Amino acid sequence: MPIRPLSCALLACLLSACMHTPPASAPRVLLLGEVHDSAAGHAKRAAWLADEVAAGWRPVIAMEQFDTDQQAALDAAMRDCADADCVVAKVVPAKTGWTWEYYKPLLTLALQYGLPVRAANLSRSEASKVIKGGFTAALSPDLVARYQLDALPAPLLAAQEAEVRDSHCGALPEAMVSPMAKAQIARDVVMADTMRTHAATGVVLIAGNGHVRKDIAVPFWLRRDGLAPHAVGFLEPTSDAAVFDETRRIPATDRPDPCAGFKAPKAG
Repeated sequence: MPIRPLSCALLACLLSACMHTPPASAPRVLLLGEVHDSAAGHAKRAAWLADEVAAGWRPVIAMEQFDTDQQAALDAAMRDCADADCVVAKVVPAKTGWTWEYYKPLLTLALQYGLPVRAANLSRSEASKVIKGGFTAALSPDLVARYQLDALPAPLLAAQEAEVRDSHCGALPEAMVSPMAKAQIARDVVMADTMRTHAATGVVLIAGNGHVRKDIAVPFWLRRDGLAPHAVGFLEPTSDAAVFDETRRIPATDRPDPCAGFKAPKAG
């Protein structure tokens, strides 16, 4: 029986939609930042990632917004749910500091394309343990050793301490500054380690710009693991772009003075 040539329609299918060809850049280790209360920034980032996935990239999506101890519930929800509303309802506690409407497009994207979602953050209770008792109070000995947390680079710790002072408008008692900086470092390390385990197949981190900056945050620890992260900051007009590999500008959000609620420390 002679072999019939493929029809033009079938051949076109095999060369396009029927064949998944990932982009030449995959796999990669990508970090996408955010200004937490910027609706425009969230929308711009979600659209950018959707375009990357539509073009063929199939990353693991690691998210700061989920704590590592929520992974089992997140896995079950991503398996059983048909939409992002269901995922949030099953995984997220009633009270949370995140505006979940901003993150539902990312969960919808993951559901649509079957992308794994990884809980990447250290929980508030575990971070509190770091503040009270240091890294070993919350992180495993293997993690502490892997990232040499018992010998922090002095410039990195100093920079994180400065960030803590600034974010609390200079009102935080000085005795709390270094412990809280170490809690921030612990979060960065946990996010970096989550990404590391998926670097071979491609991974993207969804996190605040403070965790995405390349000099002292998650990318610093990824480079210690021999990886080559690419950090993208989604920045309002007056924000410094120097600490990112790439920036996407977003409009400024009208918000109250963040320092209005802080009381300046008393002198003496």
